[in-house]
Amino acid sequence: MSATIIESLLEKTNDFSLEETLVFLSERYPNQVVFSTSFGQEDQVITDFIAKSNTDITVFTLDTGRLFQETYDVFHKTLKKYKRPIEVYFPEAAAVENLLKEKGPNSFYDSVENRKECCFIRKVVPLRKALSGNAVWITGLRAEQSENRHDLNLFEYDANFEIIKFNPLLKWSLEEVELYLQENNVPQNALHKQGFVSIGCAPCTRAIFPGEDIRAGRWWWESSHKECGLHGAKKE
Repeated sequence: MSATIIESLLEKTNDFSLEETLVFLSERYPNQVVFSTSFGQEDQVITDFIAKSNTDITVFTLDTGRLFQETYDVFHKTLKKYKRPIEVYFPEAAAVENLLKEKGPNSFYDSVENRKECCFIRKVVPLRKALSGNAVWITGLRAEQSENRHDLNLFEYDANFEIIKFNPLLKWSLEEVELYLQENNVPQNALHKQGFVSIGCAPCTRAIFPGEDIRAGRWWWESSHKECGLHGAKKE
C-alpha cells in the first residue's frame, strides 16, 4: 500500500517545482503536512519556500534543551521575517531529569549507546509526538550530507514513524543551498560562518576542518554512522 502511494506521488509531482509540490501536498493532505526545522541552512531554504507557498503546512522544531544560543537567534529572526508560527516540542521533563540523575549531564560522551539514549529522549520521542496524526513529513535531508543518505528518494515511506517523507532538497548541493539563502535574504545561523555546517546540540557539535566530511562535526568523538535516530529510528 505504502509503495503504491509513493509511486503515485513521484509520478504526479514529476514535473512540479518545489513550490508546486508543496501546494499539491497541502491540498491532497489538508492540515496533515508538517515540516521539521532545526534552523540549519537546508531547513531555512524550505521554510522560505513554505512561506512563499502560502499553504497550511505546519512548521515545527525540537528544542532539546542543549541548543546553541545562535540557533535560538536564527529561530527568532525567522519568526520576525515570515510572521508564521513555529510549533515547539520539548523532551519529557521526567525522562531528562532521570537521565541526568542516573548518568549526569554529559553521559553521551561515554559511549555510543549513551549518546543514542540521550538523542532518543531529547529528539526521537518529541518527534514522534510532533508527527503523530500527520500524513507527510518534510525534511531538509540532502544526499551529499552522508553515506546513509545517498540512496534516499524524493518521496519515501518511513515505517518507523508510519508517515510519508518528502525530501525536497535531496539533489541540491551545498553551493545551491548557500546561493539560494543569499539571493533570498534568508536568516542564517551565525555559526555557519565559523565552520559549522551541520548544527545540532551544543555539546555534540563542532566546526569542521577544510576537507572534512560535512557530518564530521557531529558527535566527532565517535566513529558511528553519525545519525541521531530521527531518520531511521527504531520503535521502542
